[in-house]
Amino acid sequence: MDIRKITERVSVAPQINPRDMAEIATAGYRAIICNRPDGEGADQPSFEEIEIAARAAGLEARYVPVQTGMVKDEDVIAFGDALAEVQRPVLAYCRTGTRSATLWSFCESRKRPMAEILSRTKAAGYDMNGVARRIANGGKTPTDTGDAHFEVVIVGAGAGGIAVAASLRSRKPGLKIAVIDPADIHYYQPGWTMVGGGIFDAQSTAKTMGSLIPNGVHWIKAAVAAFEPKNDAVILDGCRVVKYDRLVVCPGLKLDWGRIEGLEETLGRNGVTSNYRYDLAPYTWQLVQEMKQGRALFTQPPMPIKCAGAPQKALYLSGDAWFRRRVLKNIDIQFMNAGGVLFGVKDYVPALMQYIEKYDATLNFFHDLVSVDGPAKKATFRVAKPDTDPEHVTVDFDMMHVCPPQVAPDFIRVSPLADAAGWVDVDQATLRHKTYDNIWSLGDVMNAPNAKTAAAARKQAPTVADNIVADIAGRSAVAQYDGYGSCPLTVERGKIVLAEFGYGGVLKPSFPSWAIDGTKPTRTAWFLKEKLLPPIYWQAMLKGKEWMAKPERLGTPLK
Repeated sequence: MDIRKITERVSVAPQINPRDMAEIATAGYRAIICNRPDGEGADQPSFEEIEIAARAAGLEARYVPVQTGMVKDEDVIAFGDALAEVQRPVLAYCRTGTRSATLWSFCESRKRPMAEILSRTKAAGYDMNGVARRIANGGKTPTDTGDAHFEVVIVGAGAGGIAVAASLRSRKPGLKIAVIDPADIHYYQPGWTMVGGGIFDAQSTAKTMGSLIPNGVHWIKAAVAAFEPKNDAVILDGCRVVKYDRLVVCPGLKLDWGRIEGLEETLGRNGVTSNYRYDLAPYTWQLVQEMKQGRALFTQPPMPIKCAGAPQKALYLSGDAWFRRRVLKNIDIQFMNAGGVLFGVKDYVPALMQYIEKYDATLNFFHDLVSVDGPAKKATFRVAKPDTDPEHVTVDFDMMHVCPPQVAPDFIRVSPLADAAGWVDVDQATLRHKTYDNIWSLGDVMNAPNAKTAAAARKQAPTVADNIVADIAGRSAVAQYDGYGSCPLTVERGKIVLAEFGYGGVLKPSFPSWAIDGTKPTRTAWFLKEKLLPPIYWQAMLKGKEWMAKPERLGTPLK
């Protein structure tokens, strides 16, 4: 725990945990204020968990959530009201403490000299010069000048961001690159299905971010608040400004847990789990091991989602575990799919249907989860079948694996970079922005009609790197992305249907059919998923080694 005192009455801190409450109370604090929205991070405790632990320690707790990098006037008012109402001293926290320090700075700007605010926050480890500029500029952050300038700025240090940074460094070692991301930990998210199936340990899917940022690349540990592409500027939390010659946008997508009523309150308890969160994937395996009879629901929301096969992967690995323990006959497996097909590329459906039949799973299409009553173990779905009036049905469950709805991050959806649906608007071949020609995007956040998978980002990163290097040299785009994506469908422990396809569902196998026939379950594909893909991710993709990922030349007919 890292408590940073701003005044005798107010301190701020990065993310705290329920186990910290006794220590916080012992240190003399009377209240805590949470400025971090639930569900923002993969391993983040919910405010409900924090509040329960706080009350047990005799602390008052308030929830004043602020979207990362987006401190609004109404947020400042709400924070000021909370400060006025709770007992002091108070500890406010968010992911890094920056949002809390920013809120305090704005609240105090009418009471204290700006020099004092800057001095106190600087002593606590926070640079609020951007806040001072915003206040002096009538509430708007000026972007004609910046706090820093780089030749290439990359927003997001997930799979796509680090891969494109490494690919750029391998092509132009002297390039001045910055990566912007507030996270301390980088996760190998494709491994979470295996955690939920009892094959991987969760810890093996996580590494410190600092250990992965390529040598020579500057890491700006902050959240993005906004883009001003006309001024080649990115505005960070704390109202700092970073200027760029070229920008790459790849912050991933947002898991919209809050769209399903009652879900956030019951995740991780009452038999409700999800492999889409680092801390919950082990709970999935716990539930599978404990279950001997009853009903298990597996949900899939409307597209787009990342790794579209993940909801049914959880079903297959759970069914396989129950089959091996000889309790499958006592378990009613229900796949609740908001869409109308089992898998979007028809060539793989016959093999998958064999396992749906093996596990005696019922397919319920056009069923979209809208609410959960965890204690009562009831889930309500909106059923909207073609040519019929929508209705709502409520289903009892003993275990439920939820895939949450997914949207672009808030700071993307409200930006000039987004299309009407909120995704970054790019040319699907070159991955260059359709309006701003010094901006590129890759990964889950952009609107090309490909599967949102880590395998897609592995192919996209070299394409973006090649096209940026060509642009620096004054040339037109030279590389194109063919829509490649891969979904290793874990149909049983030891066998995988390796779905590989590009734009339009065109099959794009990486191996000859005599080695791996992706339309059939094979042990070779399982070996690839379990033993080879993790080191390829950590040691090749994130290091700029483009094994089987060389970009297609622009103008080459896509196969």
